[in-house]
Amino acid sequence: MSLSQAQKKALRSIGHHLNPVVTVSENGISEGVLAELDRALGDHELIKVKLAIPERDDRAAVIAELTKAARAVNVQSIGKVVLLYRANPKANPKLSNIKRFEEHHGRR
Repeated sequence: MSLSQAQKKALRSIGHHLNPVVTVSENGISEGVLAELDRALGDHELIKVKLAIPERDDRAAVIAELTKAARAVNVQSIGKVVLLYRANPKANPKLSNIKRFEEHHGRR
């Protein structure tokens, strides 16, 4: 899945106020992290992931691995936080950050 620049901009504006829901430690990506990432993306569609990894190159490698494993799109990466998106057409409107934003701002 790829997104246009306009789509990424819209997602960045939604994601700006989100807090990270998944944290990847220096130990790297575990099965537990992948399971939590999959659950969070399924529920919320758009999430922030915090990377507690000091080296920039190591963070880039982890981001690439996370996006591939989760079948997600890297919308934005700033410092130690990455914004990931994976569409879920059957997402719960009460949990989905996308659907809640659309309802709150009168878009559909």
